[in-house]
Amino acid sequence: MSKKDWSQYRSIINKEVVPALGCTEPITISLAAACAAETLGVFPERVTVLVSGNLLKNGMGVGVPGTGATGLDIAAAVGVTGGKPKLALEVLRDLTEEQVEQGRRLLAEGKISVNVADVEELLYAEATVAAGGQTARCVIAREHAGIVLVEKNGEVLLDKRQPVSVETSAPWPLTVREVFEYATEAPLEDIDFILEAARMNEAIAAVGLESDWGLQVGRSMDRDLEAGLRSDDIVSYATKLTAAASDARMEGAPLPVMSNSGSGNQGLTATLPVVAFARRRGDPEESLVRALIMSHLTAIHLKHHLGRLSALCGASLAATAAGCGVVLLLGGGLKEVESTIRNTLGDIAGMICDGAKTSCALKVASCVEAAVTAALLAMKGISIPGRDGIMEDDIEACIRNIGRIGSVGMVETDKVILDIMTSKGNGPAAKAV
Repeated sequence: MSKKDWSQYRSIINKEVVPALGCTEPITISLAAACAAETLGVFPERVTVLVSGNLLKNGMGVGVPGTGATGLDIAAAVGVTGGKPKLALEVLRDLTEEQVEQGRRLLAEGKISVNVADVEELLYAEATVAAGGQTARCVIAREHAGIVLVEKNGEVLLDKRQPVSVETSAPWPLTVREVFEYATEAPLEDIDFILEAARMNEAIAAVGLESDWGLQVGRSMDRDLEAGLRSDDIVSYATKLTAAASDARMEGAPLPVMSNSGSGNQGLTATLPVVAFARRRGDPEESLVRALIMSHLTAIHLKHHLGRLSALCGASLAATAAGCGVVLLLGGGLKEVESTIRNTLGDIAGMICDGAKTSCALKVASCVEAAVTAALLAMKGISIPGRDGIMEDDIEACIRNIGRIGSVGMVETDKVILDIMTSKGNGPAAKAV
């Protein structure tokens, strides 16, 4: 793709790399509920939420910012009482303690219900609110902030729905080669906006290292360093920084993160390993900018072939992309980038997603270590050959294979995971953290 078309790449990044406060699955429910409540115009007497199985899986075990609780029903409740739809994935940014208490009362009075919807969409949330004989409904589908339907008293105010089978977008414009060319050749002033991802995600990593959030994966690594159980090398720094950010986010720390492809953890994983290498090596700002562009746009490219929600852990793809950014910092070229993708995916491509929760920080840590190892192998000219397993000599065919495994091959796996999770009696209800 020629330079005159590079504005399209920036548009893709601006669409997919956005601030998000809290795990994006419960936040999607908060956004739908907030939109429905705003449309109703009066305080709801009842809130009914329907979600896809994948959204239920990814939202039932993660902290909702500002509430000290997990669950889809508390997400819906505070969306109604304090959510601001115009803030999109930061819908709960201005939530007050009084509004949280209002939400808790709605739950205690049995006015919130959350159930699984019978829909084909993998990402789907529908919130219906009612009061005084009036109703309002908001539907989000396919994208975490993608409001496709708004109704009041049966009157359609907004309708952007499309059949699941309809292709709604132009042919995908990205390839690894074109991403590499954009990251290395685009004018610096056109791409340095990506530094906001570094600023935002470093901030929540610092919070994760300062307090006992979640499983304390990153903070525990810090203690191991002090005890001499780990070496304070650049790989450990990259791993602990990313894990600490995930620790804080998964337990509902009230700080936004820069997400990628609808996922905060993927945004953290695409950002912080690259930042860690650049900081420790003393790389110039331009090198960091280009490496972050390489990482984030590669993550978007990989995730495009997988879909928003699946049984395959998205952190594995984001870490793969971060490895490509590390390669740029180390002076590697397109060959090394492609080798990093093969090496990482050949290692961790089968990691399952069993929902968003505090233990995601462990998966993030494992993915970061694997991606850095893959990048360092690539820099030595070592690569998994295309004849091995699901790999291909053509890197785009290799990426398509990974997407096929996650979006087609693991459909039954996804159902089994959800069945196991819901059979334990956790359900969508809130519980104290």
